[in-house]
Amino acid sequence: MSTPVHDDPLAKERAHLAASRSALRAMREDVESLDITDVTANWVNAAVLESQIEERIKALADLSETPLFFGRLDYLHSPGADQAEGADGERFYVGRRHVHDADGDPMVIDWRAPVSQPFYQASKKNPLDVALRRRFGYTGGDLTAYEDEHLSDPAEAETTSKLLQQEIERPRVGPMRDIVATIQPEQDEIVRAGLSGSVCVQGGPGTGKTAVGLHRVAYLLYAHRERLARTGTLVIGPNRSFLHYIEQVLPALGELTVRQATVDDLVAHVEVRGSDEAATAVIKGDARMAQVLRRALYSHVTLPTEGVVVVRGSRRWRVAAYELEEIVRELLARDIRYGAAREALPQRVAHAVLVQMERAGEAPDDRVQNAVARNAAVKAMVKTVWPQVDPAKLVLRLLTDADFLAQHADGVLTEEEQKAVLWVKPARSVKSARWSPADAVLIDEATDLIERTHSLGHVVLDEAQDLSPMQYRAVGRRCSTGSVTVLGDLAQGTTAWATRSWAEALAHLGKDGAVVEELTAGFRVPTDVIAYASRLLPHIAPGLTPVASIRENPGFFDVRGTDAGTADVVKACAELLEREGSVGLIAADARVPELAAALGSAGIGFVGPGEETTRSTRLTLVPASLAKGLEYDYVVLDEPRAVVDGEPDERTGLRRLYVCLTRAVSGLIVTHGADLPPQLR
Repeated sequence: MSTPVHDDPLAKERAHLAASRSALRAMREDVESLDITDVTANWVNAAVLESQIEERIKALADLSETPLFFGRLDYLHSPGADQAEGADGERFYVGRRHVHDADGDPMVIDWRAPVSQPFYQASKKNPLDVALRRRFGYTGGDLTAYEDEHLSDPAEAETTSKLLQQEIERPRVGPMRDIVATIQPEQDEIVRAGLSGSVCVQGGPGTGKTAVGLHRVAYLLYAHRERLARTGTLVIGPNRSFLHYIEQVLPALGELTVRQATVDDLVAHVEVRGSDEAATAVIKGDARMAQVLRRALYSHVTLPTEGVVVVRGSRRWRVAAYELEEIVRELLARDIRYGAAREALPQRVAHAVLVQMERAGEAPDDRVQNAVARNAAVKAMVKTVWPQVDPAKLVLRLLTDADFLAQHADGVLTEEEQKAVLWVKPARSVKSARWSPADAVLIDEATDLIERTHSLGHVVLDEAQDLSPMQYRAVGRRCSTGSVTVLGDLAQGTTAWATRSWAEALAHLGKDGAVVEELTAGFRVPTDVIAYASRLLPHIAPGLTPVASIRENPGFFDVRGTDAGTADVVKACAELLEREGSVGLIAADARVPELAAALGSAGIGFVGPGEETTRSTRLTLVPASLAKGLEYDYVVLDEPRAVVDGEPDERTGLRRLYVCLTRAVSGLIVTHGADLPPQLR
């Protein structure tokens, strides 16, 4: 005899899920049926409204494989002003987005709403007026289990949620997914930090810092939508593979308008076709280069030696050289952008002429002032005194003209440093130059010295530890009037110019007042794996706290010496592919072609980082240089010694190895024919 639905809690929850999905479909259909024919005044308004409706329809999509809600809160009382916004015995289902029925009553509450916060923050010690917290387990899109915590019952012991553990450890295929169902209290506090303040999150592997940053964007768009709709948001990642990996997280949370880019995208004023030696890139990325650029730019300004005569009708108006000099000196002292000062100069000269006109009894207006500012004599003077400067040409001259560089780097760069940044083969023009990534950042700095860079409302900067000071400045310009969330791990800095301290990085960003938070609880990396990788910390970042895994499952971990070379690596991949979930084969960049050939000979299909895996092709072959930020259920790490030796120095190599060792969520096999680095023994 079957249990009636009203007596079966799981059946009741499934019924609520079905009703909620039906309500979401109805919400979408209501938007799709909107007729704007007679609503808008013109075609521009119609196009804008139509675009907004399309975005709304996309945001209301029901993702069949994604749970619509993942938790439930049952409140005890009607709370006061200092408590959550519940009511007597009121029940709320917490999910990815708000869903209401035909009467407008909520069926699912957005996880970002204040009433949902106790789902993440409530505990036995501080239940926040929550009687019951229920978590739901899903298989695909089907609700298959639930788990209850009676937070206000002193007799019930506090235990680790099994469903929470299962959700953290659930195998994944394809790009990164959201963690909205598994956000921990310390993560939630960072996610919900106010828009006005900047936050820096230091987090070791598996602490969820990337996910925290993305969910913070989603939360800020919920809490400050109108403001951020005007000012804009941006997520900055280290490379295209990383951005492709995370690109589905925000759309899954209903946020479709957040731009994603790399630092190279931001500074793409010229085509980058060249590269620098590490030592040269370090100097070009040094913040002192900003001073050199500023000196070089303002060297184009010269003090006037002759006056200006403006002819209007039968009258001649003269502005003496000393007056022009005062105007130029005043503009230089104001420390405004080079281009803004250049635009102000003819207006200041015109104003001086208008003062003379008024003294002569005339009554000139703004039109007269603008006409004087456009006078040929005034324009000629401006061209001589404050000429236009092309930022790329300025940088090109600095990098190719030793005398020009020496003049403006005197006392800032040493003679050896100046020689290091000078091009061996000078380019003939901006277009023919083989610009490096560091050169492009210098051009961006020069561009900002001439004309202010547009500032956004909020910027998330991920894997920030690998940025140079000049790159930090480039990012800081994009949030000079907004706020920033900086995410990174000092132990994973793998560039020659890697960040030494967050205080230094935040100063370059112009956000030295930012709060620095540290995440040390590991949710993604198994205990045995993170313990093994942490052997490297004393050698690469001795001041950092090792990540402590909270996983009850220690994970699968094995270190295998091999005499068979690539054959044993292929064998390890085949072994892990028998398990459920994604598999990553990570190797030193130089070994990737050999491993690709071995996999092909064995008939094992694979994709590269940034490419979509499928149920039939679950293996990704990852060069060590692109492993940062990526995660796989299982990882085979080939030849740790080769990973270390592939970098210009041992410390950077050990940091690269630390990154590669910590990409596994459920299991890791390390294969090696050469000796392991002594730091791992």
